[in-house]
Amino acid sequence: MIYIFLANGFEEVEALAPLDILRRAGVEAQLVSITNETVVRGAHGVGVTVDTVLPDADLTGADMLVLPGGLPGATNLDACEPLRKALVKQVEAGGMVAAICAAPLVLGHLGLLKGKKATCYPGFETELEGADYTASLVERDGQIITGKGPGAAFEFGYTILAALGIDAEPLREGMMYNFLMSTAS
Repeated sequence: MIYIFLANGFEEVEALAPLDILRRAGVEAQLVSITNETVVRGAHGVGVTVDTVLPDADLTGADMLVLPGGLPGATNLDACEPLRKALVKQVEAGGMVAAICAAPLVLGHLGLLKGKKATCYPGFETELEGADYTASLVERDGQIITGKGPGAAFEFGYTILAALGIDAEPLREGMMYNFLMSTAS
């Protein structure tokens, strides 16, 4: 199971594009509110109904924990102590975590990026404590995946699939992603 955590002020495309990609690939994925509210408001006012709330989520054996960025979403995630504990436990158990845009700051503040290649939204590099900042669109270093920002949301989702051992190429083709990338100038 993949869990994507939502906090008020999350970047909508960074949560929903990876969720869509995962579900198209047949991967079980759930949106989780870090509050007790079942509707979470994104950074652009879009209300999203979640599958569960953090106090009710059983994260034991999770395949991956995913953090979308956005502001104040990323700082709200960073302030959530139960989520912070779950992220550390996930990494210590050898599980995977992923964060995009401003959200890698949560991993940085927890010391989970030390000695790892990582990327984030420009201006948040100083929050990636101990990381080797690459400025790549998406970066995977072992069990940690980071993404640059909203424009990286699809590549971030496909990288998550690859990390799970799933061939993302059929989805890239079917979703017209490869065509789009081949025509980009």
